[in-house]
Amino acid sequence: MRRDWNTPRGQVHRLTLESRILAGNPLGDPSTRELHVYTPAGHEAGGALPLLVDLVGFTGSGLSHTNWRAFTENVPERLDRLIADGVMGPVAVAFPDCYARLGGNQYINSAAIGRYEDYLIEEVVPFVESRFRCGGPGRRAVFGKSSGGYGAIMHGLRRADVWSAFACHSGDMAFELCYLGDVPKVLNELAKHGRSIESFLRHFEASPKPSEAEMAVINLLAMAATYDPAPGGEDYLGIRLPVDLHTGELIPARWQNWLAHDPALLIEHHADNLRRLKGIYIDCGDHDQFALHFGSRRAHRALDRLGIAHVYEEFPDDHTAVDYRMDRSLPFLEKALRAQPI
Repeated sequence: MRRDWNTPRGQVHRLTLESRILAGNPLGDPSTRELHVYTPAGHEAGGALPLLVDLVGFTGSGLSHTNWRAFTENVPERLDRLIADGVMGPVAVAFPDCYARLGGNQYINSAAIGRYEDYLIEEVVPFVESRFRCGGPGRRAVFGKSSGGYGAIMHGLRRADVWSAFACHSGDMAFELCYLGDVPKVLNELAKHGRSIESFLRHFEASPKPSEAEMAVINLLAMAATYDPAPGGEDYLGIRLPVDLHTGELIPARWQNWLAHDPALLIEHHADNLRRLKGIYIDCGDHDQFALHFGSRRAHRALDRLGIAHVYEEFPDDHTAVDYRMDRSLPFLEKALRAQPI
């Protein structure tokens, strides 16, 4: 809902992208995806714009960030206000749809979900940049919240050849804290279906209204398919949990596969990439109900220890409805991209 109807309005372009990379993905999700792109008011008369790519949280799609919202702004309306008020300069923003059958994905390649990292880098970015005067080397940033925050920091960690800045809002980190607490609830739900992932998913997909406990199961299954995929074996859709389904005991080899994707543990391994970036922004609510503030603190501490410049902020809130934090991150990213190379 727009705060001031006199604010100059940018345009949301609703495009369709036929993906070669997502064609034939393991979950059978569509390869033709809608892609929204925001350009600011007056862009036609302006010069080249920095490009930001918005990664939404689990169960979301980029399309949800351009929808009308009650009592608050959607992202294009927020951008209109920030630009009109002079808080930030004009940017183009892409809103890709990366929704997958399991409720979303973490924006990295998975043999059980699909090559969404490659989709973003090899198809979405070139597609947008070829149609709008935006982006290019040194002028691309990625941002997101929750699973989107995870995707943003992972892209920043590993793909400094593509991105020059990132903003991670409440991103998944410190896996033992943010995921393992749900294991008892998940196993109790799976027990209702003979501890069969296949039986649970068939029930879930036919349910008119999944319960809170069932949503916890689908979340953990999606994470398992991301961090420890096992396609081609006896596991349904290549999904296997990192615990014994009867006793809840961790299976060490599988859990190590998960930890290999934990951003809080990867900072030092990718320090050289991080030093190439023009901007790093991380924030989290100080009582996040998924304990993500602890992982964010670990990432902040590792960056400090390595002397890598970044902005880290905690704020008095939890994980829910914190899009207002974009008032901090979006201007930060725009200014970082307009700065000279490090």
